[in-house]
Amino acid sequence: MVGNGALNGAVIAVAGAGGPAGRAALRRLAEAGATVVGADNDPERLAEAVDAARYASGGATVTGETVDLLDLESTRDWALRTEKEFGRVDGLVHLVGGWRGSETFIKTSLDDWDFLELLLIRTVQHTSLAFFEALQRSDRGRYVLISAAGATKPTAGNASYAAAKAAAEAWTLALADAFRKAGGPEGPTSAAAILVVKALVHDAMRADRPNAKFAGFTDVHDLADAVVGVWDQPAADVNGKRLWLTEKP
Repeated sequence: MVGNGALNGAVIAVAGAGGPAGRAALRRLAEAGATVVGADNDPERLAEAVDAARYASGGATVTGETVDLLDLESTRDWALRTEKEFGRVDGLVHLVGGWRGSETFIKTSLDDWDFLELLLIRTVQHTSLAFFEALQRSDRGRYVLISAAGATKPTAGNASYAAAKAAAEAWTLALADAFRKAGGPEGPTSAAAILVVKALVHDAMRADRPNAKFAGFTDVHDLADAVVGVWDQPAADVNGKRLWLTEKP
């Protein structure tokens, strides 16, 4: 598929590329013809993901580097290096995740909030600020956030997680408004979109819990297909939109 895919010629950065969803996204984006630039805070896990994507896609350009996404300047440097090396940036896929919950609302630990605020909000702030100008320069720029249905309908034990996801969504919608305004009367040429899942499932989870049904969960490979699908639609059709991959609560 290399060289003639739907994303042929595109350069797409993936934040949180070393996890199961990141591995699936690297592979699917590469198969679609994109040059893929992954970042993760775990160099060993990232290297394995990059090698797997290269192999599966038949030798596509897939690179990876360790980036501290909690540091704005490091994230800006990553964006600048990527555009300088490849000449353009057409996408940033945000797959940095994490979860902490509690048995009840009253047992919520605000330490969990401190942890999730960094992973789920600060990394969105840094990547969006760092990549905005490059994405706006692209004729098909996309910022893709993966969010959770819990942000729309929080449960008592998931207060910190749901609130962090909701904040990340609000930030991404503000980014979408910036793309809208930059596009002027003719409409946006770049877009920020939110893919909403109940939760994600991958092969290792199924192996660990062979009797579990994972009802309503989205397989990481289906998520990767949906990520690529964001580029199939005009910017104006996906900008500022929540694209549901599970039933709305």
